[in-house]
Amino acid sequence: MELDPDDVFRDDDEESDNEFYQEHEATKEYVVYLVDASPKMFSTTCPAEDQTDETHFHIAVSCIAQSLKTQIINRLYDEVAICFFNTRKKKNLQDLNGVFVFNVAEREQLDRPTARFIKEFDHIEESFEKEIGSQYGIVSGSRENSLYNALWVAQGLLRKGSSKTADKRILLFTNEDDPFGSIKGAAKNDMTRTTMQRAKDAQDLGISIELLPLSPPDEEFKVSHFYADMIGLEGDDLALFMPSAGQKLEDMKDQLRKRMFSKRIVKRISFIIANGLSIELNTYALIRPTVPGAITWLDSVTNHPLKTERSFICADTGALMQEPAKRFQPYKGENIKFSVQELSEIKRVSTGHLRLHGFKPLSYLKDYHNLRPSTFVFPSDKEVVGSTCIFIALHRSMLRLNRFAVAFYGNPSNPRLVALVAQDEIVRAGGQVEPPGMHMIYLPYSDDIRPLHSDTDAVPRASDDEVKKAAALMKRIDLKDFSVCQFANPSLQRHYAVLQALALEEDDMPEIKDETVPDEEGMARPGVVKAVEEFKLSVYGDNYDEEGDVKVSEASRKRKAATENAAKECANYDWADLADKGKLKEMTVQELKLYLMAHNLSTTGRKETLISRILTHMGK
Repeated sequence: MELDPDDVFRDDDEESDNEFYQEHEATKEYVVYLVDASPKMFSTTCPAEDQTDETHFHIAVSCIAQSLKTQIINRLYDEVAICFFNTRKKKNLQDLNGVFVFNVAEREQLDRPTARFIKEFDHIEESFEKEIGSQYGIVSGSRENSLYNALWVAQGLLRKGSSKTADKRILLFTNEDDPFGSIKGAAKNDMTRTTMQRAKDAQDLGISIELLPLSPPDEEFKVSHFYADMIGLEGDDLALFMPSAGQKLEDMKDQLRKRMFSKRIVKRISFIIANGLSIELNTYALIRPTVPGAITWLDSVTNHPLKTERSFICADTGALMQEPAKRFQPYKGENIKFSVQELSEIKRVSTGHLRLHGFKPLSYLKDYHNLRPSTFVFPSDKEVVGSTCIFIALHRSMLRLNRFAVAFYGNPSNPRLVALVAQDEIVRAGGQVEPPGMHMIYLPYSDDIRPLHSDTDAVPRASDDEVKKAAALMKRIDLKDFSVCQFANPSLQRHYAVLQALALEEDDMPEIKDETVPDEEGMARPGVVKAVEEFKLSVYGDNYDEEGDVKVSEASRKRKAATENAAKECANYDWADLADKGKLKEMTVQELKLYLMAHNLSTTGRKETLISRILTHMGK
């Protein structure tokens, strides 16, 4: 098997190391939604955007339903479970009272969300009272503790997998800030203590517990009564935690969406500093291209996913190759053979670790040195204890001396020089704006830099008046507070809206707002129109013909000439008669292309494809 020169040094695992497209296996998430189903959740209402009142239970269910649909787009392989507590009926593996785990057939309790799961959960409010029921699970005179039971069930659901290979989280929806408020004395202290211990046991297993409180319009959810101790809030964190009273449905959806889009570790790497001293770093991709999910081929009968297998057949004998194929590269008239192991060794240029070379002043780092979006790095003591302490010492020194670190990093077949630039923490009134850490900027090699050679004398220059008019135009159509976060990809949004409508069998297609469409109303303002006209007049003059002065490229002229020539040649044939007599197949490919070019049709494909395209255009 001959070697592809461009493929010789491509590593087999190269794609898995590319943080733009793949994530580390440890970033998979298991999430359990714990929803309080007590009567208070159904009786307390908040005003919605359409001025109608919505119950807290409806708000929680709507938030979860929206996040499930969003999750399919963003994190298809995350697994979720939905658990109600303070319920009349029970359904859980531990057979505990007051806890109901919602699920559908052919799905595990903690599993990836399916179309049927989302569709039935969307309508759960209609049958909740009949199928599940609501009641207070913690009452005076009873030893039942539904919150304790719910945490136990959630911990049991999250027993799946290891905390090293998945992030495990519990999201708790409730509007009761003191779940044991109706109980007094020793019983209250005992139930509080056991619930706190149950939460601590879950956290010790690597499970994080997050609270999403729902506040009535006329009072504030007092997190300090109970939940602050359970989730570890104190000081400034406690003051900044509580959302304002009377939050609306969209605010809660946004809050949940922010929580679901947590930081994801792309990869864990070793940072070798000097003399065998190394620390562990976590890397995060701040920006990555978003593309539609991969297509999965299914069996047309069973609808099961198909598995693709590849086999090699000997060109001489036609026999199936049993031994691993070898590759060769021609060299001085001989075929040099390589085994798979030899190729792997040849390609392995680097170990994949980050190795420090030295430091340089920040003034040496230029904007054009950045080859691609940077990777954010942060220390971790998970494997190497003391990594954080060493990282902080380097970080503070680099900030104080205004220097950046030069290091060598890359996957085994594509090593790169990188610059580590320290970023200081920025805190404002609303909380942390920028976290402390370092940005790993990918530097070019000398081979990657392409100097621009141009004849400066031949470059046209704008006059002072043209520059002045252009500046006035830019001021008129300046985008205030612009951010790329304001614009969603309209193609992706429509793609997923169509998939959602098909999967959930929705009657109406969701309306997609294209945020990239220019503001026609704003562009029609008299001041903007005047600035545009003055700029056009300054550059082109009074006699500018917008239709006639359009410059046509050389390629466009050639295409137009070829089309006109094809139209003339095409007129020499009676295509209808040729089609009726079946003589199109006797014509050459070039003759068939004359018809296609004359009618602006595609000319690609085999001869049979061209004939079919002609007959379709003729309506035969």
